[in-house]
Amino acid sequence: MTRRVAVAGFLHETNTFAPSPATFSHFEEGGGHIPLSRGSEVLSHSKGVNIGVAGAVRFAEEAGWELVPLLWAVAIPSAHVEEDAFERILGELIERLKAAGPLDGLYIDLHGAMVCDHLVDGEGEILARLRAALGPDIPVAASLDLHGNVTGKMVDASDVMVAYRTYPHVDMAETGYRTAVQLDALMSRGKPIAKAFRQLPFLIPIPWQCTDIEPAKSLYADLAGLEAGEVFSASFLMGFPAADFADCCPSVLVYAEDEAAAAAAAHRFVSAVLEKEADFKGEAYEPDACVALAQSLSRGAEKPVVIADTQDNPGAGGDSNTAGILRALVGADAQKAAIGLIVDPQAAQKAHEAGEGADVTLTLGGKSGVAGDEPFTATFTVEKLSDGEFTATGPFFGASHMSLGPSACLKIGGVRVVLASRKVQLADQSMYRFVGIEPTEQAILVNKSSVHFRADFTPIAETILVCKSPGPMALLASDLPFENLREGIRMSPCGPAFRAPVPLAAGQAH
Repeated sequence: MTRRVAVAGFLHETNTFAPSPATFSHFEEGGGHIPLSRGSEVLSHSKGVNIGVAGAVRFAEEAGWELVPLLWAVAIPSAHVEEDAFERILGELIERLKAAGPLDGLYIDLHGAMVCDHLVDGEGEILARLRAALGPDIPVAASLDLHGNVTGKMVDASDVMVAYRTYPHVDMAETGYRTAVQLDALMSRGKPIAKAFRQLPFLIPIPWQCTDIEPAKSLYADLAGLEAGEVFSASFLMGFPAADFADCCPSVLVYAEDEAAAAAAAHRFVSAVLEKEADFKGEAYEPDACVALAQSLSRGAEKPVVIADTQDNPGAGGDSNTAGILRALVGADAQKAAIGLIVDPQAAQKAHEAGEGADVTLTLGGKSGVAGDEPFTATFTVEKLSDGEFTATGPFFGASHMSLGPSACLKIGGVRVVLASRKVQLADQSMYRFVGIEPTEQAILVNKSSVHFRADFTPIAETILVCKSPGPMALLASDLPFENLREGIRMSPCGPAFRAPVPLAAGQAH
């Protein structure tokens, strides 16, 4: 029997402390992956791209499903999703689902850490409304980002959820495929499977969630081994530690033949994570110290020293426009150094007006509203101009088309700056090459990214350093003004526990 399955996607990772919200136009643009796609566009636009729906479609073709593509939308991580954007996109998705006719199942590509202006649990609301439209008996399977903050509402409204196992996320399409495998089994089974959902008691800083390094590397290897016998699927989500609501935390999901098997597997894995809690702590450097160390390490090195400007990562809600580490590079007279992306549409326009070879005085940074992000004014030489159109070449973006708007390579002393008009985290070597910078020939590379850049830059890096230059994605959750976390959760590995702020009495001064 040919199964008739709807496929869809609605993704956003929300940093509730970030400066800029996600508007409908941001979903139309697509945040570095594919633009808002409807109907057959979902299939054509996603083909060959490293996103969950592409992997689900690949399995569907192998299994002979009749696909009903509905809608797929993503926006680059930022502050809250605006109510208008959420309701317009979800409303259209529900309308398309209702018009789809009889279905045997639904696959949906989600992130797991969406917070909106008008509700904190974006994915819980998405899944609940989809469930209401489908009824109780049609299986719903969702793929999730490894950074998802999973809620009970999400678990209750879906039949199975499967998360990425790599950070950098080189397995997004593979996860979509694995999710479709579970959906196929559910449709054949004809009845629900048992679930175990556990939340962990500490937050993990983004840079130390990398699955290429310990302890995550070993934990994820062990996770795959849980899937045997009565256990059908196991996921470990390390969470996105910049969302101010009670379910912001790492979690474990296990699906199995019965509740006992699911609970036992979840308990074993949670215990393993807790044993390694202290190993999730890493080292980061202030800008001047980081640049000085990079200069020292680069002397005599055959490969560039790569620095992660983690606190201004646009993949975690930053606007990719702070200048703290640029100031440190220039102040240290760094040579053969490059930094990207610095996103400033007005500065990019001025560079284009000046033309290649011209000198232009620009002020970069100082626009984020983050303490310590001071404006940096200097005269740069415009080395190369670009329209910002190119194709990514590395494993994270997976041949995605990039559209960064008017862009330029600026030079000041021995430092080059990739200036762009639209933000995307620098996670691909092509994001230097499109303005004439060969990354392998640099002594120091500064990437506004936390971990995703490692997929394409680790092979060319002498070493990788993490910098705490000012930006809206604080390395440690304890540096953010949380108010609504779960009481008692540790703000960092083995760190202090969260205590809700005591409300001020009437008339008491702040």
